Amino acid sequence: MERLPTIPKDIETTVAIALNEDIGSGDITAALLEETATAHARVLIREEAILCGTAWFDAVFRALDTTISVRWQHRDSDVVAAGATLCTLSGPSRALLTGERTALNFLQTLSATATQTQHCIKLLGTSKTRLLDTRKTLPGLRKAQKYAVRCGGGYNHRMGLFDAVLIKENHIRAAGSITDAVMNARKMSPGVSVEVEVENMAELDEAIAANVDIAMLDNFSVERMRRAVERTAGRVALEASGGVKESQLRAIATTGVDYVSVGALTKHVQAIDFSMLFEELS
Repeated sequence: MERLPTIPKDIETTVAIALNEDIGSGDITAALLEETATAHARVLIREEAILCGTAWFDAVFRALDTTISVRWQHRDSDVVAAGATLCTLSGPSRALLTGERTALNFLQTLSATATQTQHCIKLLGTSKTRLLDTRKTLPGLRKAQKYAVRCGGGYNHRMGLFDAVLIKENHIRAAGSITDAVMNARKMSPGVSVEVEVENMAELDEAIAANVDIAMLDNFSVERMRRAVERTAGRVALEASGGVKESQLRAIATTGVDYVSVGALTKHVQAIDFSMLFEELS
């Protein structure tokens, strides 16, 4: 199996924020239990999915009580069948109950992102077109969701506004032209990838002449994508973008574009159904 993508370094911070918004001044329901009570639990999955988010799940319980033990039977990127037990837990009952919802929230959201990503990749078939995510992520979960996209087999576009230049319509208008915008980008951010959004063939020609790294074909029809691939002849990479639906992916894959970016991977997530069940109290 291919090596998993690198776990983001901000997990502890992300988990702390999530726990704080849920626990606030304290879990007054879990406090009904005896402080010394312990329990064993297991997490079940109710539908087939690509598992993702185990590190965030672990971090939730680690933050609450370091004596909690979590034993996984599957790992991120695994295809897990409906009804399977993902992991077992044991430790203080109060901490297990307090962390349950937050831990499952991470697991269900990131598994959903990974599962949808793999579904879309299957639609692209054996084509050379690579599936990209976008910056349309859930607030505070940018790195986590981009990790999930990788677990599902996809590729990451830029992480944010700081690691690549993407010149869009308003940037072009403000700069005066594609040529001027690209020239400024090369001067101010040497060595950084420069991508330009184009809306027609004339803009594509200007982007090619400006020697961009990638031209983003904004809302191009499949036929216009084919023409863009022929016109470009490999001189710059091409990315299909703009409200791309999964029903379009098979057709887009036949055009020969290098990339297709799909915002729905991270913004239209439908949570995977997980449950944590207590097995025994002592």
